[in-house]
Amino acid sequence: MTTYRPCVIKSFKNNGHLHRMWLENWQVPSELLAPEHAAEGMHVFINRQTPIQEADGKQWISRVPAVSFFIPGEWFNVVGLLEEYGVRYYCNVASPLFFQNDVLTYIDYDLDVIVPRGGKPQIVDQEEYELHKIAYHYSEEVNRKVMEGLQALLSRIESGHAPFNDELILAYFEAWNKQIGEV
Repeated sequence: MTTYRPCVIKSFKNNGHLHRMWLENWQVPSELLAPEHAAEGMHVFINRQTPIQEADGKQWISRVPAVSFFIPGEWFNVVGLLEEYGVRYYCNVASPLFFQNDVLTYIDYDLDVIVPRGGKPQIVDQEEYELHKIAYHYSEEVNRKVMEGLQALLSRIESGHAPFNDELILAYFEAWNKQIGEV
């Protein structure tokens, strides 16, 4: 039987301080990745009712299942939220992932793109990005990479390029749920 590995996902701010941690995630084994995801070396994680710890130590539990996608070298990550009426995408403009010892880390750069089911992408938190750009002294290179990441993300959304495929997200979740339910 193929096994899903438990992992922790940690998000930091540019100043090195912890932003948020998702404490219970399960990595989809490489042999179960869709060909288009495997071709890009994507890391795919699934969680449901995972404890989330904020920088101040407060914890809460996620309300909806999620399938998260991290693409090596890309300045964004994508979370497919499995909501009652379908998949909603929450995308973080962020540094490329660093993955070691079952802990995935990245730097969150505040800019987010939300794609509601059947809707147009909405860029959010631009004010927060502008404030943190000054407060955390983002370099010109970081600013350029963040803007390039945002454009690459919007291009993927517009073209429907991986990982923006509701059926695959649901298939990942169902396969995981079936195996975990059997344990």
